[in-house]
Amino acid sequence: MKLRKSVLKKIQESIERKTKEALAELRAQKAAAEQKKKKSGTAKPNKAPAKKTKKASDIDGLELLFIIVNPGKAEYYIDLMESFEVNMLLTVHGAGTADKHTLELFGLNDSDKAVIIGVIRKSKIKDALYTLDQKFKTIKNGKGIAYTVPLTGVIGTLIYGFLSNNRKMVKENSEETKK
Repeated sequence: MKLRKSVLKKIQESIERKTKEALAELRAQKAAAEQKKKKSGTAKPNKAPAKKTKKASDIDGLELLFIIVNPGKAEYYIDLMESFEVNMLLTVHGAGTADKHTLELFGLNDSDKAVIIGVIRKSKIKDALYTLDQKFKTIKNGKGIAYTVPLTGVIGTLIYGFLSNNRKMVKENSEETKK
C-alpha cells in the first residue's frame, strides 16, 4: 500500500503543529515557574558561574618519546628521563632484522635493543633530547637513538594531567569529579 504525497504532507503538517504546540506549552510553564520564583524571592540567576576552562595556548602539548638503546643501559635512561618529568615510561624488547653475517660485517655484536616509550611535554623536549645526545656520546656502550612523535589529541583534562605529569591538574580534576 503506497501512501500518496498528499497524505504524507498532511502527516508532516500535523507533526509540525503538535511540536509547535508542545513547545509553546513548555515555554508557558517555564515562564510561570519563573514568575512564581520571583514572587517568592528564591529566583536564581539564569546563568551559572562560568567554569574556568583552560585555553589551548595555556596547555603544553604532549609528544611520545622513543629511546632505543642497549638493553643493559635501559634503566639508566629511564632514571634520566624521570628527571625531565617524563611520565608513563614503558620498556619493550626490540630485535633488529639484520642477520649474523651483516652484524659481523659492521662489527656489531647483536641486534637486541630496549625500546623506551614515554610521554613528554613539548617544553621539555629540547632539553631532554640534548641531554640524551650528550649521554649517547659520552657513556661507554651508551649509544642510542631518540626521537619524538606528536600526540594530536588527548581526551579529558584528567588524562592530560596524568600524562603530562601535572599533579596539580590531576588533583583539581579528581576533586571536581567527587563533587
